[in-house]
Amino acid sequence: MKYEKNQCFTVRITDYSDEGLGIGRAFSPSEGISPEEGITVFVKDTVIGDLARVRLTKVRKTYAFARLEEVLEESPDRVPVRCPDAARCGGCQIQMMDYEAALGWKTKKVRDALTRIGGFSDGEAQALVRRAVGMDDPWHYRNKAQYPVGTDKDGRPVTGFYAARTHDIIPRLDCPIGDPANEKILRCILEVMRANRISAYDETSGRGDIRHVMIRSSRSYGQIMVCLVASRRDFPGREILAGRLMQLPGVAGVSINVNPDRTNVILGKETVTIAGADHITDRIGEVDFRISPRSFYQVNPQQTQVLYGLAVDFAGLTGEETVWDLYCGIGTITLSMAGKAKKVFGVEIIPEAIADAEENARLNGIGNARFFVGKAEDVLPEKYETEGIRADVIVVDPPRKGCDKAVLDTMIRMRPERIVYVSCNPATLARDLAILREGGYEAEKVQPVDMFPHTVHVECVVLMLRKDT
Repeated sequence: MKYEKNQCFTVRITDYSDEGLGIGRAFSPSEGISPEEGITVFVKDTVIGDLARVRLTKVRKTYAFARLEEVLEESPDRVPVRCPDAARCGGCQIQMMDYEAALGWKTKKVRDALTRIGGFSDGEAQALVRRAVGMDDPWHYRNKAQYPVGTDKDGRPVTGFYAARTHDIIPRLDCPIGDPANEKILRCILEVMRANRISAYDETSGRGDIRHVMIRSSRSYGQIMVCLVASRRDFPGREILAGRLMQLPGVAGVSINVNPDRTNVILGKETVTIAGADHITDRIGEVDFRISPRSFYQVNPQQTQVLYGLAVDFAGLTGEETVWDLYCGIGTITLSMAGKAKKVFGVEIIPEAIADAEENARLNGIGNARFFVGKAEDVLPEKYETEGIRADVIVVDPPRKGCDKAVLDTMIRMRPERIVYVSCNPATLARDLAILREGGYEAEKVQPVDMFPHTVHVECVVLMLRKDT
């Protein structure tokens, strides 16, 4: 049969894509097409188990995209959403899915990646991957949010979230996964902008001042940092705006990030503090971390404690080990392990992150940590060959693209007893685990952690042991 745009079909949703689209096979009894024969269809706003009527919007050779027309039979895992804009916003892809069911699906997602990409057998994946660790209260967990600023049809400034796959702003000041304090801050900013005619940036013309508002909070110490992303540093009214923000409870500092370029990249290269402190401080376990506007820091503080606790536990430290932390960022994992190891070394390619890591070590009085700027595949062998620094444990926490092949090869040559792999992408994790297995390591356990409830994302902590240990 030839499938065409605007045709309607029935679909039973059986899985999710990485982008949060429901997956099923289109069928039509009237056309004589059974569920087993129909084309694979991707449908937004559906839940695994839904029986839905859909309309095709894009047709490819072996699959199609469709728009949800009607839910004919609700999945037992479908629940009411808390946010009326959940379907339009691109932030919470699976808010309509029961949380316990979502944890089960994320566990399955990791297992499927290991078998499909990593070459693990079904039995191995079942034995290795534990059930995802969730939250008792999976709401209002984010300690960082970035809000685009624009104008409504009457030219008044608005802020909120981008609609999925667009740069159309959905005006919204509250978010069920964001910090409740953000609403007051955003109201204040919009009021001052309107009263003082501070302009919102227009992407089409490249004119206007305020582009985004970034808010970061410390749950440990109750501090809030507001960063205004603007097209120029000295826009009119900035002192009034900063003064009003500093009067709000918890606001410790206000900064401006200057981004004059016509680009989709949110942050520019220059950041200046115009009121209060240039950082806030948060705590993970027994370690304080200084966070500046551009620092990488996990957005879910409660689950970060779980994630890093697992990483420390999997490392099996006795106080005698030398630990290397690759892709160390501001040193969160490095310094979390310092108190249980003999020496810890962190490597990160971003100089500003290493400066933060060194300051965090000083702040906590940690003297057995050293940090290096550079590529892990360059720094690690050089320190091993020139200074004889070996590794008992190597920790990696790479970006979504996973580890560079040279990093994996270097780890295999270094022959640490343990490798602890922290991952935000099951697909690249599975790919890298396959390479490490070929290099003489065996996966011991895989623990998914739900760092981002109501989204399709999941983090994992994996322990790999050298086979001859």
